[in-house]
Amino acid sequence: MSWQLFQQDALTWLANQSADQYDALVTDPPYSSGGLHAGTRTADSANSKYLNNPGKYPEFSGENRDQHSYMLWSALWLTEAYRALKPGSPFLVFTDWRQLAVMIDAVQAAGFTYRGCVPWDKTEACRPAKGRFRQQAEFILWGSKGAWHDKDGPTYPGIIRCGVMAGGPKLHTTGKPVPLMDALVQVCPAGTVLDPFTGSGTTGVAALRAGRRFVGCEREEAYYEIASERLSKAA
Repeated sequence: MSWQLFQQDALTWLANQSADQYDALVTDPPYSSGGLHAGTRTADSANSKYLNNPGKYPEFSGENRDQHSYMLWSALWLTEAYRALKPGSPFLVFTDWRQLAVMIDAVQAAGFTYRGCVPWDKTEACRPAKGRFRQQAEFILWGSKGAWHDKDGPTYPGIIRCGVMAGGPKLHTTGKPVPLMDALVQVCPAGTVLDPFTGSGTTGVAALRAGRRFVGCEREEAYYEIASERLSKAA
């Protein structure tokens, strides 16, 4: 089978994975950021923090950690992911400007070699704010478990410009566009891409389109069903 998806908490699931079995980690964990006021920042409700019309997408939890607990939690699941990856495997982990420093610390605390940060330019259509800079970018931290796996491949772009709705409508509150994920998975070696925060399944779709296998985990039942359907079609 070219893909597998499990409905379970990511940290619990990763702790039960065998060592040295996956070839790449590509994932978009909850950011636990956003919200204009303390009440919304600490609410365990993604839609109320990120959208003007709550109810548009199924909810997902895990959005109410402060930065200290978020860094601890991130180091825990990243350590388990590190163990489950083969030596030389690349990692690509999404974050935003609020959690950028925290996630840089967490990937290194887990044992990864941190090699850089690729900005995702979401274009000028994203969050205009008069008198201020646009919050126009999110970030993909990248690196590897030990030595980088490829010394002879192509040079990939250091900034990826892609609208949030490119490739079709979003199916998740914080879903990433398929063309963005298509570009990112090109650095993954042949084999199996791991995503413990599968969401609506876009990473898996991109991995399958690129000829890789995919194994993921998604806690929320609604998104597990959405991702399963998308992966079946992509396969």
